[in-house]
Amino acid sequence: MLLQDKVAVISGAASPRGIGMATARLFASQGASVVILDLDETAAREAAGQLPAGNHLGLACNVASRRDCQQAAATTLAHYGHIDALINNAGITQPVRTLDIDPESWDRILDVNLRGVLYLSQAFLPSMRERKAGSIACMSSVSAQRGGGIFGGPHYSAAKAGVLGLAKAMAREFGPDNIRVNCVTPGLIQTDITGGKLTDELRQDIIKGIPLNRLGNAEDVANAYLFLASDLSAYITGAVIDVNGGMLIHG
Repeated sequence: MLLQDKVAVISGAASPRGIGMATARLFASQGASVVILDLDETAAREAAGQLPAGNHLGLACNVASRRDCQQAAATTLAHYGHIDALINNAGITQPVRTLDIDPESWDRILDVNLRGVLYLSQAFLPSMRERKAGSIACMSSVSAQRGGGIFGGPHYSAAKAGVLGLAKAMAREFGPDNIRVNCVTPGLIQTDITGGKLTDELRQDIIKGIPLNRLGNAEDVANAYLFLASDLSAYITGAVIDVNGGMLIHG
């Protein structure tokens, strides 16, 4: 049990086929008490109720709202007294080109993917600092590394690149408090976020550029989150863990 008696908070985790829910199931199976955060409170509670037996919570939280993040932290800390791991997983995408990005779309993509990482981290960092312990893992993307993805526009790439910079800066700032901050950069993962746009023909074209000869699944990313949340990564901070099957191999 890698997370026995630990408390983990996972944002954007109510979607049945999503990375967040796969992570919640894995964490619970490893002994953690899991807090599922999602825009939809009913979905969050139902998702928490589907986890392996344990002391789990489902809470409503718009990560782009500082008030929501602070309230989620207050409720979590009142219930458990502390948290050990925060997974900044919530994210949205939009497949548009540079000249088609309007101000509202820019704000929406940046707010959820980048501002949300800041707000939720700010909400839980004080309690971690008080305990001199904690792990934060942030969802970035291979699109931030290669300058664009398949289902995300340039504003998505910009937001996910911002996550890398923010996480590394937090790792440096909070390392003296024994708080680790790392990133996961998935390639194309088969979840509902693709919105049915992944045709069989497109899937085969993509696989041709992946050395491991398959697309990723939610459990592949969940395993990376588990490593970063557990003591197996006790001396790792400011790192970027690629989960892309070799789609991008870089120095």
